[in-house]
Amino acid sequence: MKVFPTSLRLLLVLAVMFVSACASGDSDYESAADLEERARGIHERVITLDTHDDISVSNFTEERNYTMDLETQVNIPKMVAGGLDVAWLVVYTGQGDLDDEGYAAAYENAVSKFEAIHWLADEKAPDQIELAYTSDDVRRIVSEGKRVAMIAIENAYPVGLDLDNIRQFAEWGGRYMSLSHNGHSQFADSNTGERDDVWLYDGLSDLGVQAVAEMNKWGIMVDLSHPSKKSNLQAMELSRAPVMASHSSARGLNDVSRNLDDEELMALKANGGVVQTVAFKSYVATDKNNAYSEAIGALRAEVAEEMGVELIANRREIFQMSPEDRSAYMESVAPVMAAAAERMGEIEAGPVNVADFVNHIDYLVNLIGIEHVGISSDFDGGGGVEGWNDASETFNVTHELVRRGYTEEEIGQMWSGNLLRVLDDVQRIAAEIQAED
Repeated sequence: MKVFPTSLRLLLVLAVMFVSACASGDSDYESAADLEERARGIHERVITLDTHDDISVSNFTEERNYTMDLETQVNIPKMVAGGLDVAWLVVYTGQGDLDDEGYAAAYENAVSKFEAIHWLADEKAPDQIELAYTSDDVRRIVSEGKRVAMIAIENAYPVGLDLDNIRQFAEWGGRYMSLSHNGHSQFADSNTGERDDVWLYDGLSDLGVQAVAEMNKWGIMVDLSHPSKKSNLQAMELSRAPVMASHSSARGLNDVSRNLDDEELMALKANGGVVQTVAFKSYVATDKNNAYSEAIGALRAEVAEEMGVELIANRREIFQMSPEDRSAYMESVAPVMAAAAERMGEIEAGPVNVADFVNHIDYLVNLIGIEHVGISSDFDGGGGVEGWNDASETFNVTHELVRRGYTEEEIGQMWSGNLLRVLDDVQRIAAEIQAED
């Protein structure tokens, strides 16, 4: 047996460690440039899917639409620039009165958004983006080099009292739906009940119980984002199919009612569902976001005083102005904003960023397992963090995941694999239920 000198043995050990580290992608032995290159390769190969992107029908016209690089956080050029393959475009309806007039207006609003999404994919830009109804559709469309649109329903309020509308929404392409939004619906209490401890049903209504069964029957995923905790726990107990939370983070890291607490998350794991971690800065790190906002506000106020310009502190007052007055005001304060932007280096507080967002992913993975964790932005609905402020910056999320040691397989799971697995299960179970009739 050969005996190597101590110094030679040490060199051999170091060499083995280096080769092993490079093979495993250990960033301690990988340059920043090499890590970025590896991350870009992963980002290109996996299917990236964002489950929550709000829309306005005003952006679905010949004159103004998603084939253009609008100021919206999501559109086709931004998806292409950031390597975002799939955007779930949201049929959102704010909560209104629980009466016939309210239901009719809500239904009309929902139909207009369904029609807008179909117009974009079926008529305006079928060569650039296509509507997917199944996971197989997603993979086929991506393989053809096109972007993918999928349809979500945020707030079941437009269903009204006619549960047949659930089947109709499914036929129009709706693939997940939340039973309430910010305000109690005819189906479920909202998380907003925590503000004043006022509830309508102490969870789901009788109609909400029926709605879960109908969603199971027609292949619509039950979305836990926005309903109350009791509503969510009931929905998971009742659902024959896995559920999802389309845009929620971990309440254990940031205690806001829009995030899911550990009990809800463990129930979701037992259900086989998936939580789509949301990059909404005030849900990711409320205190940090407030501190940064206050620092910016103070800097702008200081600059405004120096320039002799009066700022309106209450943003609601600005929104309540006439379009003409608002435009004139924004023009008058533009020099203040520009001067303040040049002095941002004076602010010690930092913005909520991609690293803060991925902290939530880490927490969820550690608690419920990587197969139950996904990714969402809530773009054009208030979402965004520094580094992922619109779809063109999507790569930065993958980059941070690679930096933290997640493998390509794990990143693919979180970007799309887990959500598409739940969709497959929901559609399979729907077919089984329909066969029972």
